[in-house]
Amino acid sequence: MNTFTQLESAVRSYGRSYPVVFDRAADSCLFDVDGRRYLDFLAGAGALNYGHNNSAITEALLDYIKRGGIAHGLDMQTQAKEEFLNALEQFILAPRDLRYRVQFTGPTGTNAVEAAFKIARKVTGRQNILAFTNGFHGVTLGALSATGNRHHRGGAGTALNAITRMPYDGYLGNTIDTSDLLIKMIEDPSSGIDLPAAVIVETVQGEGGLNVASTQWLQKIEQFCRQTGALLIIDDIQAGCGRTGEFFSFESMGIEPDIITLSKSLSGYGLPMAIVLISPQHDCWKPGEHNGTFRGNNHAFVTAAAALQKYWHNDDFAQEIRRKESLLTNRLDQLVTLFPHHITGQKGRGMMRGLAFRDGQMATDTSRRSFANGLVIETSGSHGEVVKCLCPLTISDEELNEGLDILASSISDVAISYAA
Repeated sequence: MNTFTQLESAVRSYGRSYPVVFDRAADSCLFDVDGRRYLDFLAGAGALNYGHNNSAITEALLDYIKRGGIAHGLDMQTQAKEEFLNALEQFILAPRDLRYRVQFTGPTGTNAVEAAFKIARKVTGRQNILAFTNGFHGVTLGALSATGNRHHRGGAGTALNAITRMPYDGYLGNTIDTSDLLIKMIEDPSSGIDLPAAVIVETVQGEGGLNVASTQWLQKIEQFCRQTGALLIIDDIQAGCGRTGEFFSFESMGIEPDIITLSKSLSGYGLPMAIVLISPQHDCWKPGEHNGTFRGNNHAFVTAAAALQKYWHNDDFAQEIRRKESLLTNRLDQLVTLFPHHITGQKGRGMMRGLAFRDGQMATDTSRRSFANGLVIETSGSHGEVVKCLCPLTISDEELNEGLDILASSISDVAISYAA
Protein backbone atom coordinates (compact mmCIF):
# COMPACT_ATOMS: atom_id res chain seq x y z
CA MET A 1 0.00 0.00 0.00
CA ASN A 2 3.02 2.32 0.32
CA THR A 3 2.87 3.19 -3.39
CA PHE A 4 -0.60 4.67 -2.99
CA THR A 5 -0.08 6.42 0.33
CA GLN A 6 3.21 7.99 -0.79
CA LEU A 7 2.52 8.82 -4.44
CA GLU A 8 -1.24 9.29 -4.81
CA SER A 9 -2.99 12.51 -3.81
CA ALA A 10 -4.72 12.77 -0.46
CA VAL A 11 -7.98 13.29 -2.37
CA ARG A 12 -8.33 9.51 -2.83
CA SER A 13 -11.40 8.18 -1.01
CA TYR A 14 -12.58 4.66 -1.89
CA GLY A 15 -9.07 3.29 -1.47
CA ARG A 16 -9.18 4.36 2.18
CA SER A 17 -12.42 2.45 2.76
CA TYR A 18 -11.22 -0.71 1.04
CA PRO A 19 -7.49 -0.95 1.94
CA VAL A 20 -6.44 -3.83 -0.30
CA VAL A 21 -4.99 -3.95 -3.81
CA PHE A 22 -7.55 -5.32 -6.24
CA ASP A 23 -6.30 -7.26 -9.24
CA ARG A 24 -9.16 -8.71 -11.26
CA ALA A 25 -12.94 -8.87 -11.42
CA ALA A 26 -15.68 -11.04 -12.86
CA ASP A 27 -19.43 -10.44 -12.88
CA SER A 28 -20.40 -9.55 -9.27
CA CYS A 29 -17.00 -10.23 -7.70
CA LEU A 30 -13.69 -8.49 -7.11
CA PHE A 31 -10.44 -10.30 -6.30
CA ASP A 32 -7.43 -8.82 -4.56
CA VAL A 33 -3.79 -9.59 -5.35
CA ASP A 34 -3.85 -12.43 -2.81
CA GLY A 35 -6.79 -14.04 -4.58
CA ARG A 36 -9.41 -13.21 -1.93
CA ARG A 37 -12.92 -12.85 -3.34
CA TYR A 38 -15.22 -9.96 -2.46
CA LEU A 39 -18.85 -9.60 -3.47
CA ASP A 40 -19.35 -6.18 -5.00
CA PHE A 41 -22.36 -4.22 -3.73
CA LEU A 42 -20.80 -0.95 -4.88
CA ALA A 43 -20.51 -1.72 -8.60
CA GLY A 44 -18.38 1.27 -9.48
CA ALA A 45 -20.80 3.60 -7.67
CA GLY A 46 -23.45 2.46 -10.14
CA ALA A 47 -21.20 2.33 -13.23
CA LEU A 48 -21.31 -1.48 -13.50
CA ASN A 49 -24.99 -2.37 -13.77
CA TYR A 50 -24.07 -5.31 -16.03
CA GLY A 51 -21.26 -6.51 -13.78
CA HIS A 52 -17.48 -6.65 -14.17
CA ASN A 53 -16.10 -7.81 -17.52
CA ASN A 54 -19.47 -8.94 -18.80
CA SER A 55 -18.59 -11.68 -21.28
CA ALA A 56 -20.88 -10.62 -24.12
CA ILE A 57 -19.76 -7.01 -23.91
CA THR A 58 -16.10 -8.02 -23.57
CA GLU A 59 -16.35 -10.05 -26.77
CA ALA A 60 -17.75 -7.09 -28.72
CA LEU A 61 -14.98 -4.81 -27.47
CA LEU A 62 -12.18 -7.29 -28.17
CA ASP A 63 -13.46 -7.90 -31.69
CA TYR A 64 -13.50 -4.15 -32.31
CA ILE A 65 -9.96 -3.66 -30.97
CA LYS A 66 -8.58 -6.63 -32.89
CA ARG A 67 -9.87 -5.27 -36.19
CA GLY A 68 -8.24 -1.90 -35.51
CA GLY A 69 -11.43 0.02 -34.83
CA ILE A 70 -10.85 3.71 -34.10
CA ALA A 71 -10.42 4.43 -30.38
CA HIS A 72 -10.37 8.23 -30.27
CA GLY A 73 -12.38 10.32 -32.67
CA LEU A 74 -13.22 13.71 -31.10
CA ASP A 75 -16.79 14.20 -32.36
CA MET A 76 -16.21 12.90 -35.87
CA GLN A 77 -18.59 10.41 -37.43
CA THR A 78 -17.46 6.85 -36.79
CA GLN A 79 -19.07 3.50 -37.33
CA ALA A 80 -18.98 2.81 -33.59
CA LYS A 81 -20.85 6.04 -32.84
CA GLU A 82 -23.39 5.31 -35.58
CA GLU A 83 -24.08 1.85 -34.20
CA PHE A 84 -24.55 3.23 -30.68
CA LEU A 85 -26.93 5.97 -31.87
CA ASN A 86 -28.97 3.46 -33.86
CA ALA A 87 -29.10 1.06 -30.88
CA LEU A 88 -30.19 3.87 -28.55
CA GLU A 89 -32.95 4.85 -30.97
CA GLN A 90 -34.06 1.27 -31.72
CA PHE A 91 -34.03 -0.21 -28.22
CA ILE A 92 -34.61 2.76 -25.91
CA LEU A 93 -36.06 5.91 -27.45
CA ALA A 94 -38.44 4.63 -30.14
CA PRO A 95 -40.14 1.95 -27.98
CA ARG A 96 -40.84 4.64 -25.36
CA ASP A 97 -42.02 7.15 -27.99
CA LEU A 98 -39.29 9.59 -26.94
CA ARG A 99 -37.67 12.11 -29.27
CA TYR A 100 -34.28 13.50 -28.25
CA ARG A 101 -31.09 14.74 -29.84
CA VAL A 102 -27.97 13.12 -28.39
CA GLN A 103 -25.11 15.35 -27.25
CA PHE A 104 -21.79 13.63 -26.53
CA THR A 105 -20.05 15.52 -23.74
CA GLY A 106 -16.79 14.96 -21.92
CA PRO A 107 -17.05 11.39 -20.61
CA THR A 108 -18.20 12.12 -17.06
CA GLY A 109 -21.56 12.67 -15.45
CA THR A 110 -20.54 16.05 -14.08
CA ASN A 111 -19.67 17.28 -17.58
CA ALA A 112 -23.09 16.17 -18.80
CA VAL A 113 -24.65 18.26 -16.02
CA GLU A 114 -22.50 21.24 -16.98
CA ALA A 115 -23.72 20.94 -20.57
CA ALA A 116 -27.34 20.62 -19.44
CA PHE A 117 -27.09 23.83 -17.41
CA LYS A 118 -25.47 25.70 -20.29
CA ILE A 119 -28.08 24.69 -22.86
CA ALA A 120 -30.95 25.46 -20.46
CA ARG A 121 -29.54 28.95 -19.85
CA LYS A 122 -28.95 29.43 -23.56
CA VAL A 123 -32.51 28.38 -24.45
CA THR A 124 -34.29 30.44 -21.81
CA GLY A 125 -31.99 33.43 -21.44
CA ARG A 126 -32.23 32.98 -17.66
CA GLN A 127 -29.46 32.24 -15.16
CA ASN A 128 -31.04 30.62 -12.10
CA ILE A 129 -31.21 26.83 -11.73
CA LEU A 130 -33.45 25.21 -9.11
CA ALA A 131 -31.84 22.25 -7.35
CA PHE A 132 -32.84 20.25 -4.30
CA THR A 133 -31.60 19.42 -0.84
CA ASN A 134 -29.44 16.28 -0.71
CA GLY A 135 -28.96 16.35 -4.46
CA PHE A 136 -25.66 15.24 -5.97
CA HIS A 137 -24.81 16.28 -9.52
CA GLY A 138 -21.01 16.27 -9.65
CA VAL A 139 -18.05 18.29 -8.39
CA THR A 140 -17.03 20.58 -11.25
CA LEU A 141 -18.03 24.13 -10.34
CA GLY A 142 -21.36 24.41 -12.14
CA ALA A 143 -22.53 20.93 -11.15
CA LEU A 144 -21.11 21.42 -7.66
CA SER A 145 -23.25 24.53 -7.25
CA ALA A 146 -26.29 22.24 -7.57
CA THR A 147 -24.82 19.59 -5.25
CA GLY A 148 -25.99 19.82 -1.67
CA ASN A 149 -23.23 18.01 0.21
CA ARG A 150 -21.25 20.44 2.38
CA HIS A 151 -18.11 18.32 2.28
CA HIS A 152 -17.92 18.41 -1.50
CA ARG A 153 -18.96 22.05 -1.72
CA GLY A 154 -16.18 22.94 0.68
CA GLY A 155 -13.60 21.83 -1.86
CA ALA A 156 -14.59 24.51 -4.37
CA GLY A 157 -12.49 27.34 -2.99
CA THR A 158 -14.80 29.90 -4.56
CA ALA A 159 -18.40 31.09 -4.47
CA LEU A 160 -20.99 28.71 -5.92
CA ASN A 161 -23.67 30.83 -7.54
CA ALA A 162 -26.72 30.88 -9.81
CA ILE A 163 -28.49 28.06 -7.94
CA THR A 164 -31.56 28.22 -5.71
CA ARG A 165 -31.92 25.31 -3.30
CA MET A 166 -35.39 23.96 -2.60
CA PRO A 167 -36.51 21.11 -0.29
CA TYR A 168 -36.79 17.69 -1.95
CA ASP A 169 -39.92 15.57 -1.65
CA GLY A 170 -40.33 14.57 2.00
CA TYR A 171 -37.54 16.81 3.26
CA LEU A 172 -39.92 18.66 5.60
CA GLY A 173 -41.84 15.55 6.60
CA ASN A 174 -44.76 13.64 5.16
CA THR A 175 -47.35 16.34 5.90
CA ILE A 176 -45.78 19.08 3.77
CA ASP A 177 -45.78 18.96 -0.03
CA THR A 178 -42.56 20.77 -0.87
CA SER A 179 -43.62 21.24 -4.50
CA ASP A 180 -46.33 23.59 -3.20
CA LEU A 181 -43.64 25.57 -1.40
CA LEU A 182 -41.57 25.81 -4.56
CA ILE A 183 -44.54 26.97 -6.62
CA LYS A 184 -45.59 29.52 -3.99
CA MET A 185 -42.12 31.05 -3.77
CA ILE A 186 -41.73 31.36 -7.53
CA GLU A 187 -45.23 32.80 -7.98
CA ASP A 188 -44.56 35.43 -5.31
CA PRO A 189 -42.73 38.31 -7.05
CA SER A 190 -41.31 39.36 -3.67
CA SER A 191 -39.86 35.98 -2.67
CA GLY A 192 -36.43 36.98 -3.90
CA ILE A 193 -36.13 33.98 -6.22
CA ASP A 194 -35.55 34.60 -9.92
CA LEU A 195 -37.45 32.65 -12.53
CA PRO A 196 -35.36 29.58 -13.27
CA ALA A 197 -33.80 28.47 -16.51
CA ALA A 198 -34.26 24.89 -15.36
CA VAL A 199 -35.08 22.55 -12.53
CA ILE A 200 -32.67 19.65 -12.04
CA VAL A 201 -33.82 16.64 -10.04
CA GLU A 202 -32.95 13.01 -9.34
CA THR A 203 -35.98 10.73 -9.05
CA VAL A 204 -33.94 8.75 -6.51
CA GLN A 205 -31.14 10.57 -4.72
CA GLY A 206 -28.30 8.06 -4.70
CA GLU A 207 -25.56 9.90 -2.83
CA GLY A 208 -28.12 11.90 -0.86
CA GLY A 209 -29.39 8.84 1.01
CA LEU A 210 -31.73 6.94 -1.36
CA ASN A 211 -34.52 9.50 -1.00
CA VAL A 212 -37.34 8.76 -3.46
CA ALA A 213 -39.55 11.35 -5.13
CA SER A 214 -43.20 10.42 -5.55
CA THR A 215 -44.90 10.38 -8.94
CA GLN A 216 -47.33 13.11 -7.86
CA TRP A 217 -44.50 15.37 -6.68
CA LEU A 218 -42.52 14.96 -9.91
CA GLN A 219 -45.61 15.58 -12.00
CA LYS A 220 -46.19 18.86 -10.14
CA ILE A 221 -42.56 19.84 -10.73
CA GLU A 222 -43.00 19.15 -14.44
CA GLN A 223 -46.22 21.16 -14.51
CA PHE A 224 -44.41 24.02 -12.78
CA CYS A 225 -41.73 23.93 -15.48
CA ARG A 226 -44.31 24.04 -18.26
CA GLN A 227 -46.10 27.00 -16.67
CA THR A 228 -42.96 29.04 -16.07
CA GLY A 229 -40.97 28.18 -19.21
CA ALA A 230 -38.24 26.46 -17.19
CA LEU A 231 -36.70 23.30 -18.58
CA LEU A 232 -36.98 20.04 -16.64
CA ILE A 233 -33.64 18.23 -16.29
CA ILE A 234 -33.73 14.67 -14.99
CA ASP A 235 -30.34 13.58 -13.69
CA ASP A 236 -30.46 9.84 -14.41
CA ILE A 237 -26.72 9.33 -14.09
CA GLN A 238 -27.00 6.84 -11.22
CA ALA A 239 -30.70 5.95 -11.26
CA GLY A 240 -30.84 5.30 -15.01
CA CYS A 241 -29.77 2.39 -17.24
CA GLY A 242 -32.09 -0.04 -15.46
CA ARG A 243 -31.21 0.64 -11.85
CA THR A 244 -34.83 1.30 -10.83
CA GLY A 245 -36.31 -1.51 -12.94
CA GLU A 246 -36.78 0.49 -16.13
CA PHE A 247 -34.18 2.04 -18.40
CA PHE A 248 -35.10 5.58 -17.39
CA SER A 249 -36.08 6.06 -13.76
CA PHE A 250 -39.06 8.27 -14.70
CA GLU A 251 -40.73 6.04 -17.31
CA SER A 252 -43.71 4.96 -15.22
CA MET A 253 -44.35 8.46 -13.87
CA GLY A 254 -45.98 10.05 -16.89
CA ILE A 255 -43.42 12.84 -17.26
CA GLU A 256 -41.23 13.79 -20.21
CA PRO A 257 -38.11 15.78 -19.35
CA ASP A 258 -36.70 18.45 -21.63
CA ILE A 259 -33.18 17.24 -20.86
CA ILE A 260 -31.80 13.95 -19.48
CA THR A 261 -28.24 13.37 -18.30
CA LEU A 262 -26.80 9.85 -18.53
CA SER A 263 -23.39 8.42 -17.68
CA LYS A 264 -22.10 5.73 -15.24
CA SER A 265 -23.59 2.46 -16.60
CA LEU A 266 -24.34 3.90 -20.03
CA SER A 267 -21.19 2.38 -21.53
CA GLY A 268 -22.19 -0.98 -20.05
CA TYR A 269 -18.59 -1.76 -19.11
CA GLY A 270 -17.29 0.90 -16.78
CA LEU A 271 -15.68 2.84 -19.63
CA PRO A 272 -16.02 6.63 -19.41
CA MET A 273 -19.01 7.90 -21.38
CA ALA A 274 -21.69 10.54 -20.89
CA ILE A 275 -24.47 12.02 -22.98
CA VAL A 276 -27.15 14.66 -22.72
CA LEU A 277 -30.52 13.95 -24.31
CA ILE A 278 -32.06 17.23 -25.49
CA SER A 279 -35.57 17.79 -26.81
CA PRO A 280 -35.08 18.72 -30.49
CA GLN A 281 -36.66 22.16 -30.14
CA HIS A 282 -34.06 23.08 -27.51
CA ASP A 283 -30.99 21.88 -29.42
CA CYS A 284 -29.69 25.36 -30.23
CA TRP A 285 -25.96 24.75 -29.76
CA LYS A 286 -23.51 26.29 -32.20
CA PRO A 287 -20.87 23.86 -33.49
CA GLY A 288 -18.21 23.21 -30.85
CA GLU A 289 -19.88 25.50 -28.30
CA HIS A 290 -19.58 22.76 -25.68
CA ASN A 291 -16.77 20.37 -26.55
CA GLY A 292 -14.13 18.10 -25.05
CA THR A 293 -11.19 16.14 -26.40
CA PHE A 294 -12.56 12.84 -25.10
CA ARG A 295 -16.20 13.17 -26.11
CA GLY A 296 -15.57 10.47 -28.72
CA ASN A 297 -14.69 7.37 -26.67
CA ASN A 298 -15.39 4.85 -29.40
CA HIS A 299 -14.57 1.86 -27.20
CA ALA A 300 -17.40 3.00 -24.93
CA PHE A 301 -19.72 3.37 -27.92
CA VAL A 302 -19.03 -0.26 -28.81
CA THR A 303 -19.71 -1.57 -25.32
CA ALA A 304 -22.78 0.64 -24.88
CA ALA A 305 -24.31 -0.62 -28.11
CA ALA A 306 -23.57 -4.22 -27.10
CA ALA A 307 -25.24 -3.70 -23.71
CA LEU A 308 -28.35 -2.19 -25.28
CA GLN A 309 -28.54 -5.03 -27.82
CA LYS A 310 -28.16 -7.74 -25.19
CA TYR A 311 -30.30 -6.43 -22.35
CA TRP A 312 -32.86 -4.01 -23.80
CA HIS A 313 -34.11 -5.64 -27.00
CA ASN A 314 -37.22 -6.70 -25.09
CA ASP A 315 -38.68 -6.44 -21.57
CA ASP A 316 -37.11 -9.60 -20.14
CA PHE A 317 -34.21 -7.87 -18.39
CA ALA A 318 -36.47 -5.23 -16.82
CA GLN A 319 -38.75 -7.99 -15.51
CA GLU A 320 -35.73 -9.79 -14.05
CA ILE A 321 -34.65 -6.61 -12.26
CA ARG A 322 -38.11 -6.25 -10.74
CA ARG A 323 -38.01 -9.87 -9.59
CA LYS A 324 -34.67 -9.33 -7.87
CA GLU A 325 -36.00 -6.11 -6.39
CA SER A 326 -38.65 -8.16 -4.61
CA LEU A 327 -36.00 -10.50 -3.23
CA LEU A 328 -33.85 -7.59 -2.07
CA THR A 329 -36.79 -5.75 -0.52
CA ASN A 330 -37.92 -8.79 1.47
CA ARG A 331 -34.43 -9.44 2.80
CA LEU A 332 -33.94 -5.81 3.84
CA ASP A 333 -37.35 -5.80 5.56
CA GLN A 334 -36.20 -8.81 7.57
CA LEU A 335 -33.11 -6.90 8.71
CA VAL A 336 -35.25 -3.92 9.75
CA THR A 337 -37.32 -6.30 11.87
CA LEU A 338 -34.25 -8.01 13.34
CA PHE A 339 -32.51 -4.76 14.34
CA PRO A 340 -35.27 -2.28 15.27
CA HIS A 341 -33.06 -0.43 17.76
CA HIS A 342 -30.40 0.24 15.14
CA ILE A 343 -32.24 0.52 11.80
CA THR A 344 -35.14 2.89 11.14
CA GLY A 345 -36.19 1.35 7.82
CA GLN A 346 -35.20 0.65 4.25
CA LYS A 347 -35.02 3.30 1.52
CA GLY A 348 -34.82 3.52 -2.24
CA ARG A 349 -36.48 2.04 -5.31
CA GLY A 350 -35.74 -0.84 -7.66
CA MET A 351 -32.25 -2.27 -7.18
CA MET A 352 -31.17 1.01 -5.64
CA ARG A 353 -31.97 0.29 -2.01
CA GLY A 354 -30.45 0.40 1.42
CA LEU A 355 -30.89 0.52 5.17
CA ALA A 356 -31.22 3.73 7.17
CA PHE A 357 -29.39 3.44 10.50
CA ARG A 358 -30.21 5.55 13.54
CA ASP A 359 -26.54 6.47 13.81
CA GLY A 360 -24.14 7.33 10.98
CA GLN A 361 -21.22 5.80 12.85
CA MET A 362 -22.97 2.47 13.07
CA ALA A 363 -23.61 2.55 9.33
CA THR A 364 -19.92 3.24 8.75
CA ASP A 365 -18.90 0.47 11.14
CA THR A 366 -21.28 -1.91 9.34
CA SER A 367 -19.71 -1.05 6.00
CA ARG A 368 -16.22 -1.67 7.40
CA ARG A 369 -17.22 -4.94 9.03
CA SER A 370 -18.87 -6.06 5.79
CA PHE A 371 -15.66 -5.44 3.90
CA ALA A 372 -13.71 -7.45 6.45
CA ASN A 373 -16.24 -10.24 5.84
CA GLY A 374 -15.88 -10.09 2.05
CA LEU A 375 -18.51 -7.56 0.93
CA VAL A 376 -17.77 -4.21 -0.73
CA ILE A 377 -20.57 -1.82 0.24
CA GLU A 378 -20.73 1.92 0.95
CA THR A 379 -22.76 4.47 2.88
CA SER A 380 -24.65 7.55 1.71
CA GLY A 381 -26.91 10.24 3.15
CA SER A 382 -26.41 13.54 4.96
CA HIS A 383 -24.63 11.87 7.87
CA GLY A 384 -23.52 8.67 6.13
CA GLU A 385 -26.38 6.91 7.85
CA VAL A 386 -27.60 4.80 4.90
CA VAL A 387 -25.88 1.55 3.92
CA LYS A 388 -26.51 1.31 0.19
CA CYS A 389 -26.96 -1.92 -1.80
CA LEU A 390 -25.90 -1.13 -5.36
CA CYS A 391 -24.97 -4.57 -6.67
CA PRO A 392 -24.83 -5.36 -10.41
CA LEU A 393 -28.26 -5.88 -11.92
CA THR A 394 -26.97 -9.14 -13.40
CA ILE A 395 -26.11 -10.63 -10.00
CA SER A 396 -27.34 -14.17 -9.41
CA ASP A 397 -29.87 -14.91 -6.68
CA GLU A 398 -27.24 -16.99 -4.90
CA GLU A 399 -24.72 -14.16 -4.80
CA LEU A 400 -27.36 -11.60 -3.87
CA ASN A 401 -28.41 -13.74 -0.91
CA GLU A 402 -24.77 -14.39 -0.01
CA GLY A 403 -24.06 -10.68 0.09
CA LEU A 404 -27.13 -9.98 2.18
CA ASP A 405 -26.11 -12.77 4.56
CA ILE A 406 -22.75 -11.05 5.01
CA LEU A 407 -24.51 -7.74 5.59
CA ALA A 408 -26.80 -9.30 8.21
CA SER A 409 -23.88 -10.93 10.00
CA SER A 410 -21.95 -7.66 9.96
CA ILE A 411 -24.84 -5.70 11.42
CA SER A 412 -25.14 -8.30 14.17
CA ASP A 413 -21.41 -8.09 14.94
CA VAL A 414 -21.53 -4.31 15.15
CA ALA A 415 -24.71 -4.34 17.28
CA ILE A 416 -23.09 -6.78 19.72
CA SER A 417 -19.96 -4.61 19.95
CA TYR A 418 -22.10 -1.56 20.72
CA ALA A 419 -23.93 -3.42 23.46
CA ALA A 420 -20.71 -4.63 25.11
